[in-house]
Amino acid sequence: MIKFRYICLTVAACASVTLSSCSSNTPTADSSPAAGNANSAAQTTQTASHSGHGSTKKININTAILSELDKFEGQLGVPALSHKIQASRPYGSPEDLVTKKVITQEQFDKIKDQVTVEEVVLTGEAKDVDYMTKLGLMKGHLIVAQELLDKNQPKQAEPHIGHPVEEIYVDVEDQLKERNVKEFKTTLIGLQDLVKAKPKDAKVKTDLASSMQAVDGAIAALSESERTNPAFILQVINGLLDAANSEYSAAIADGKVSAAIEYQDSRGFVVYANDLYKGISSQVAKNNPTAHKAIETNMAELLKVWPSVIPPAKPVKTPEEVTKLVKGIGQESQKVINAPGTQAQKS
Repeated sequence: MIKFRYICLTVAACASVTLSSCSSNTPTADSSPAAGNANSAAQTTQTASHSGHGSTKKININTAILSELDKFEGQLGVPALSHKIQASRPYGSPEDLVTKKVITQEQFDKIKDQVTVEEVVLTGEAKDVDYMTKLGLMKGHLIVAQELLDKNQPKQAEPHIGHPVEEIYVDVEDQLKERNVKEFKTTLIGLQDLVKAKPKDAKVKTDLASSMQAVDGAIAALSESERTNPAFILQVINGLLDAANSEYSAAIADGKVSAAIEYQDSRGFVVYANDLYKGISSQVAKNNPTAHKAIETNMAELLKVWPSVIPPAKPVKTPEEVTKLVKGIGQESQKVINAPGTQAQKS
């Protein structure tokens, strides 16, 4: 993954793949997009809703982060497609992918139902889920960086330390201010500079711990009722696993791990998603034992895909097998989210 994977995306304009799939509300446009002008794209408002998880997933090709665009790369098998899509922005319509010769008409026909240029404004719970998911991506990167530093691999750790500040922070910056969270961009930059200049400095360990704590503190700005609610946390977990699935698909080519950074990204996201599930597993097991067992089984199988932070010579599972596990967790999660008891807990 190169620098600025999450560039050009603001939270207000985010059309998160998983989050949009968790909304049953059909967004209504506030204005119509002007032909050929991406800046005049229609704006839609997405509010909190738990049903309709299996609905068509729309990705805004003007603002989507690269891990979202990696879905198209995986589906179409076009190397570096996510970067090509980003480089050809802005788009006035989804069809511009063809007119700008990013992909062929035949390729576009395979993904056209997933493409949009509409701007989506998240509100209510959906906005909170998006906020925590972005912070979860930061946490996943830092987890992997810690593992690599522990293995005395500072060069490999560098990009994972850089990604939170270079690529994701801009996506949550406005929300951090809205929630009165003290800025921690300075902390992340300081850690990044230190690892580049003095990777063996003892201060790296303490600065990394401070960065982790800063992310946790930002998450703590959400209400405790949300942070302990299985319905809410499962949406975040699904968002992290969606990102991990896309990254893993981008990492594997010709039966080999061809992109170590993407492999490591996906590992970090899955590890943190698993940590989050541990926090709610007892509640899920009590109220939805069948779903809990299925989620726990799929998660355990998913974790086997990344035996180490250093990529194996041969992938443990194919991208298709990983996708199946992620979808399985998503389907079982939706049963928990839609359960009457879970809804009552939220009110």
